[in-house]
Amino acid sequence: MKRTLILAAVVLLVVAYFVLGLNRYLTLAAVQDRLGDFEALRQASPIATALGFFGLYVLATALSLPGAVILTLAAGALFGLVGGTLIVSFASSLGATLAFLASRYLLRDSVQARFGDRLKAINDGMAKDGALYLFTLRLIPVFPFFLVNLLMGLTPIRTGTYYWVSQLGMLAGTLVYVNAGTQLAQLSSLSGILSPGVLMSFVLLGVFPMIAKAALGFLQRRRVYARWQRPKTFDRNLVVIGAGAAGLVTSYIAAAVKAKVTLVEAHKMGGDCLNFGCVPSKALIKSAKLATQMRRADHYGLETATPVFSFRQVMARVHQVIREIAPHDSVERYTGLGIEVLQGRARIVDPWTVEITLNDGGTQRLTTRSIVIAAGARPFVPPLHGLDDVGYVTSDTLWDAFAQLDAPPARLVVLGGGPIGCELAQSFARLGSQVTQVEMAPRIMIREDQEVSDLARDSLQRDGVAVLTAHKALRCEREGDRKFIVVEHQGQEKRIEFDALLCAVGRVARLQGYGLEELGIPTQRTVVVNEYLETLYPNIFAAGDVAGPFQFTHTAGHQAWYAAVNALFGSFKKFKVDYSVIPWATFIEPEVARVGLNEQDAKEKNIPYEVTKYGIDDLDRAIADGAAHGFVKVLTVPGKDRILGVTIVGEHAGDLLAEFVLAMKHGLGLNKILGTIHTYPTLAEANKYAAGEWKRAHAPQRVLAWLGHYHAWRRA
Repeated sequence: MKRTLILAAVVLLVVAYFVLGLNRYLTLAAVQDRLGDFEALRQASPIATALGFFGLYVLATALSLPGAVILTLAAGALFGLVGGTLIVSFASSLGATLAFLASRYLLRDSVQARFGDRLKAINDGMAKDGALYLFTLRLIPVFPFFLVNLLMGLTPIRTGTYYWVSQLGMLAGTLVYVNAGTQLAQLSSLSGILSPGVLMSFVLLGVFPMIAKAALGFLQRRRVYARWQRPKTFDRNLVVIGAGAAGLVTSYIAAAVKAKVTLVEAHKMGGDCLNFGCVPSKALIKSAKLATQMRRADHYGLETATPVFSFRQVMARVHQVIREIAPHDSVERYTGLGIEVLQGRARIVDPWTVEITLNDGGTQRLTTRSIVIAAGARPFVPPLHGLDDVGYVTSDTLWDAFAQLDAPPARLVVLGGGPIGCELAQSFARLGSQVTQVEMAPRIMIREDQEVSDLARDSLQRDGVAVLTAHKALRCEREGDRKFIVVEHQGQEKRIEFDALLCAVGRVARLQGYGLEELGIPTQRTVVVNEYLETLYPNIFAAGDVAGPFQFTHTAGHQAWYAAVNALFGSFKKFKVDYSVIPWATFIEPEVARVGLNEQDAKEKNIPYEVTKYGIDDLDRAIADGAAHGFVKVLTVPGKDRILGVTIVGEHAGDLLAEFVLAMKHGLGLNKILGTIHTYPTLAEANKYAAGEWKRAHAPQRVLAWLGHYHAWRRA
């Protein structure tokens, strides 16, 4: 209400200015005619005149009234070059800041809420270089200053910064106009003030900050490269280290635009996802799920059956699936795409040279304009005393180790309650292992909301997994052939005997052996990169798990586009990586899929939100499939249908999420989803019904009440 009143007052003042004809007093002719009167007033009361003029200038600028140029000329005529410049400089900056604050108070929230993620790049740019952009605009009078005030109020630039940059940036233009005003009586028109030469000077002044920034960047690059000798020519346009998702996509894009590219892989093509992660785990999950469905066949009106299977054959199928998918990522395929594939270990010798120690012997050195490091990540093995003595497997090594077994491990301990640990714990429990899952945090799947963690825990326990949360692994012990892990819970130690121990406590980037230390490229948990995926050296990039911040195959492929384009065309145009809409899924049963914010994220970031929830137990297709469990939970901007995040728990949640990913990426709200026809009966209808729940909660009750009266009148 207060904002509406303020906006109404501003509009009334502007309308009154024109209705009362006050604009006729702010013309060149009018000021010249009254110049003598103004001068007499100034001589009679110099301080009062200066203060009154100052206030008038602030008001005109704050209300964005036309006539600021005339007032500036008048300041020069009345107060001289020095006095006029001081008055106009401070008055214009103060008025501009008031207009800026009015725009921020009245409009920013609604504009940000309306356009949201589409303004993220602008907001990020203003947060980083807002002062530079504003200074440039202020130096060039071609840009209407009132428009600058209003638009800048919609951005996150700080008020103090806005004031001093405006005062400094407008000073040059103020001097020109005030100086012209000292000769006001001789001016015949305003067009003579800004000659082409003066305008060009302003343009050069405005461009100067950009030139200065580019020059500083150039000098910084020279300093970074100072100790290296740049080759005169290059063997390649791009060398990519690592043939996982990021490396494969990067090299594919480079070849598609006819760049000469070499892809180097020391181990297996396809990286972790194909050989150790996504592909084998999903093949195992499918076998385990089928075994469980056989045990629960009575749920579908069939006789229950105890699945009889060879664990060795189950693992053989896993490896067969890998072999069937492998040609998609093979040396032969990528060679056919025009990419040189070298099997060996790469080391960066200098910013333009890569040395490859080939697997079949020998070395090869290549010079290249750009390098992309896509070395991936490896499982983290906790430093537990006795771990090496008892032996263990990781999510990388279990596929070969367990393929030699005739039966799944009788007693399996899984360290870790994240997505990998949960998926594997449930799968092996369903295949007959007695699984104990140990998680140090108070709950499994800690990144998800509490209710999601609880649902996941209940599901794992229903399949026989002993889920031990808030249990810290202390050490491992061996007594003859018996193996134990010692854990601590609430100050008490507990020994758990096992036959196999699986470490699934996370993954760490592969940072050693690539020459990063010798080049001085900073690393923390990952290679340190900027928003363009550039390392310390602007021609060396990192993408995928080795760069973070996400460790998903699909984000590695997403980053690869930016790495390839920036590496090959960055001298013309660079692109910042867009992380605004990142989906992920955990493939336990029921699946858990998410994009954007969940409730705990929103609370931690202090972001206002509304929750809309639809229970899949009410969905026709889910009931028919015997999968009537889970929910769709949508977070939206309060009072709006703009989606902040979605969590889906249920059958095929990862597939159902895609509709919301598309909606968030392209700024579509729940009303658009509700207005889209969804095939009946499908699980995808859950998305439409979730949108319908939001619509029902935001139905205009007052309008509906009037409609009720209308229909009652019609019946009468």
